[in-house]
Parts: sequence; C-alpha cells; structure tokens
Amino acid sequence: MKNMLAAMLVVASCASMAQAQQGALPKAANPSETPSTPWPHPGFSLDQAVAAAGGSAPAIDAAAASTEAAQAARTVAGLRPNPVVQGQVENIVGSGPYQGLRSAETTIGVAIPIELGGKRGARIGVADAQIARAQLQSAIVAANIRAQVTQLYIAAVAAERRLLAAQDQARIAAEVLRAAGVRVQAGRASPLEQQRADVARVNADAMVERLTRLAGAARENLARRIGSPIKGRLDTGLLDRLPPATFGPAVPARAAGTLALAAADADLAIADAGIRLARANRIPDLNVGPALRRLEATNDTAAVFAISVPIPLFDNGRAAIAAAGAERMRADAVRRATTLDVEQSITDAQAEADNAATSARAAAGPALAAATETVRIARIGYREGKFGQLDLLDAERTLAETRVAAIDALASYHDARARLERLTAPAPTTIIRGTDR
Repeated sequence: MKNMLAAMLVVASCASMAQAQQGALPKAANPSETPSTPWPHPGFSLDQAVAAAGGSAPAIDAAAASTEAAQAARTVAGLRPNPVVQGQVENIVGSGPYQGLRSAETTIGVAIPIELGGKRGARIGVADAQIARAQLQSAIVAANIRAQVTQLYIAAVAAERRLLAAQDQARIAAEVLRAAGVRVQAGRASPLEQQRADVARVNADAMVERLTRLAGAARENLARRIGSPIKGRLDTGLLDRLPPATFGPAVPARAAGTLALAAADADLAIADAGIRLARANRIPDLNVGPALRRLEATNDTAAVFAISVPIPLFDNGRAAIAAAGAERMRADAVRRATTLDVEQSITDAQAEADNAATSARAAAGPALAAATETVRIARIGYREGKFGQLDLLDAERTLAETRVAAIDALASYHDARARLERLTAPAPTTIIRGTDR
C-alpha cells in the first residue's frame, strides 16, 4: 500500500511540474484541502509599517540631533576669534617719585587676534565634512529601520500563514476523527483507528495553540518597533510575490554608491579636512592691540600699538600633522576594507536570496501541489476502504510539512531580499551644507 501511495505521489508531482512550467503555480484540486485563503488586502501594508516606524524610532531622533549639532558646529567654526579688552597700570607703589599713583601710566586697549594660514576656512572644511557624515548617518538609520521593520513584518506574516495552515490541519484532523468514528461504529475499522485519529487531532490542536502564541508575539514585536498597535490585517499575500526565475552568471557585486561605502568615504573626507586644519594651525596668529595710555604725572594721553606673535618653540604643529596623517591612513584602510566586505556581503546575500527563491518556487509550487493531490487521493481511497488509516495519516503529515516548508522558504527569500536591499541601499546625492551666521 505504501508503494502504491508513493507511486501516486510521483505521478502527481510530475503532473504538477508540467503545470508549473506552463507559467503558473498549480492549484489544489479541492479548495477545502488547502490552508485557509490569506486575508485580503488592503490592510496594514509593509510601506505603512515602515512609515510608522520612521516616525517613532529613537534612532531617527538621535540622527536628527546629530545633524543639528553638526550644523551648529559649522556655525561655530565660521566665527572669528573674539577681541580682548586689556587694561594695565604701570609705575605705581614704588619708591622715590613712583610712590603712590603720582607717576602712574594707565593703558586701556583692545587685543585683536588675526588668524593666518587659512585656519577659518580649514575649520569650516572639517565642519562641512562632519555635516555630510551626520546627514549620511540619517540615511543609514532610515535604511536600517526599513530593513528591520521589513524583517519583522515578514516574520509576522509568516507566523500568521503558519497559523492558518495549522488551523486548517486541525480542521482536517477533526474530520478524520469523525470519519474514523463512523467507520468504527459501522464495524469497518477497529477502535485503534479512532484512537490514532484522536491523537492526531490533539496534536493538531496543540500546534494551533503554540502557533497562536508565536503569531501574537511576532505581531507584538512589529507593533513595538513601529511604536503603535497594528490596526488592520497584514498583507499575508506578500510572501507569494517571487521574482521570475533567472539563469546565467550573476551580476558582479559593486560597493560603489552604497550607504556603507559612502560612510567610509565621508570618514575619509573628514580625515582629509583634518590634515588641512592641522597644517593651517602650524602658522602662528598675530595679535594686534591698539590702546590709549594716560600719564598721571603730566595729565597727557598717548596712543599705543602692540603686536605679538607666538614662538612655536615647543609645539610647532608637526605632531598634530602626524596624528592627522595617521588618522587619514586609518580611514583609507577602513574604506578599502569596507569595499571588500560590502561586495562580499552583497554576493552572499544575492546567492542566498536566489537560492531561497528557488526553494520557495519548488516548495510552494510542484511539491505543495503534489502533496495536496496525494492527500486527495488518499482520502478518497480511505473512504472507499482501499487505503489504510496509516497511509492517510502519512499523506496528511507530508502535506502539513510541505506547507510549513513552503512558508519557511518564502519567508527566507523575503528576509534575504530585505538584507540585500539594505546592503545595496543607495547613498543620498544631496548634502545640505551649513551657513555662516
């Protein structure tokens, strides 16, 4: 009997594969023998979930605050040094004619720092590079949120699809139990068949209970991520969207234009700007101080003009340039390593997504149709007394496992696709620079 059942499974599988090659996934012969139809859409879509998460994510707020801080730092970098008011009293509390304040000379003036070497422009260059990096980080955060929400959404949809399949399996187990009871009452089967059917029904109900909890947890995790309760049904049909099968060599992975490489480029730009600033800081600044001096002894007033230049005796700026150069070398090495890592990750994610799509097409197409057809034949044979109960239960178990495998394969594809889209997310092309105020 098992050989006959296996032969029917092969025949059904071959027929299903022929149908699949004609362009559409094969359908079950009897709708009642397939899992309940996924909830229709519209409802709470993936795009709505991503938008809701972006409006409540703490990471978005942190990135926005970092951008504001960089903009404010750019304003500070563009400011010129403040002048200093100076006061000085000479020739007081001495001896002879300098006793008391009779010969005092009081000087009041202003010391004005004059930056040389392009320090202000170099500071602005560093600040602009930091603004670009902060704005890029905002794009990275948004891409991370989309990937995370997509994976949580797929997990919730897959959990609901598994629950639907388990509920349908529990319904079928209850029907088999009733049929077994009828056969036992009619004397066509032993009570052992009813006991086995009852065990299958209990296990199916327990599976529904477990998957109900998992579906609730997945939905709660998604709601926690988006920051609000989920209103409406999820797009459970999202799992069934697969790309067409492709053949031939894979497209080489390219890191250029991705967010990851753009971040490394931004860090390198900051390091380059740091070198320019360190070189500018080597040039000493001037301090000029026009002032007025009052001579107490003659009650006269005179103008004073002072100029000072620091002597770079101990700190001549070479160490700062060396440190900035080393930081630039580090940033360049990180960029080269990032290029290799991103391209390797894209290649792996692309292969994983393609393999998952292949598995999903097979599991959700020919394999599922073949298992469904086998169950249909086994039920008919069981009702007519041609097949035993063990054959029917084995076919039902195979169908349940195939359904779960199809859902897992579909979820794996969409999860891999989400990671691939995150890796290949393009960097923004426009950067808003700060302005002097």
